[in-house]
Amino acid sequence: MRQRLSSVATALAVAAALACGLFGLGATARAGTGEIVRVEVLDGGTTARGTLQAALRITLQPGWKTYWRAPGDAGIPPTFSWRGARNLGAVAFTWPTPEVFLTSGFRTIGYHDQLVLPVEVTPQTPGKPVRLKGRMELGVCKDVCVPADVRFDHQLDPGAPRHPAIAAALASRPWSASEAGVRAATCSLRPTKYGMEVTARITMPSAGGEEIAVIEPGSPTLHAGETKTRREGNQLIAQTEFLPAEGRAYAIDRSKLRITVLGRDHAVDIRGCDAG
Repeated sequence: MRQRLSSVATALAVAAALACGLFGLGATARAGTGEIVRVEVLDGGTTARGTLQAALRITLQPGWKTYWRAPGDAGIPPTFSWRGARNLGAVAFTWPTPEVFLTSGFRTIGYHDQLVLPVEVTPQTPGKPVRLKGRMELGVCKDVCVPADVRFDHQLDPGAPRHPAIAAALASRPWSASEAGVRAATCSLRPTKYGMEVTARITMPSAGGEEIAVIEPGSPTLHAGETKTRREGNQLIAQTEFLPAEGRAYAIDRSKLRITVLGRDHAVDIRGCDAG
């Protein structure tokens, strides 16, 4: 089984590389990432909860794109490290609604030209300065894909005014389940030869046009495959397969599943589902 899972992981990696054009790239393409992408920290001041609002503004050269937290069939998920940060108790991201791209026949999900990613910071010691220092590893793509490593170091200003770019990014988040009129969300589980098939049935109004659902497992020990989505009347049905990483034992907690529906008119963020 481990050999089979390893083969699946290898195949996915090869597909991603082919879709992004990574094969054949040399040191020159990788060395030029500083000209393709840059990052800055934006201050948004103190929230009503006493946390600090900030954002990472990732600016790309025209025509380039980067990826959402669940990047699709062949995307590269961003990762973060907060090494060197000071008085950092907790960090919470609010991801703006992404776009769906078709790259070499693969569906990927992300942003083009610029991403403003709101970051809400809870200080470890309230009232003390917070130093937001870290690095973000991400993939950026145009005709080819390039791995990028951007670093930032900024002391947050608790007295900063509301930042319009952060406000706009927060406003572009997906709707919550209640805002979108979701009446029910159930998930059934079925063992497969190598993992677990999850079928979500969501009773909700249409999000407009072709609806694409993404089911995230809520666990780093599971890999999610492509989600197939169809609508039957007032129900949206989304189905995917979760595969365990490196053959490890796993369990699926329905309350931690996260289902995002991307439609023409809006997106919907559904946290957890009932047994069904």
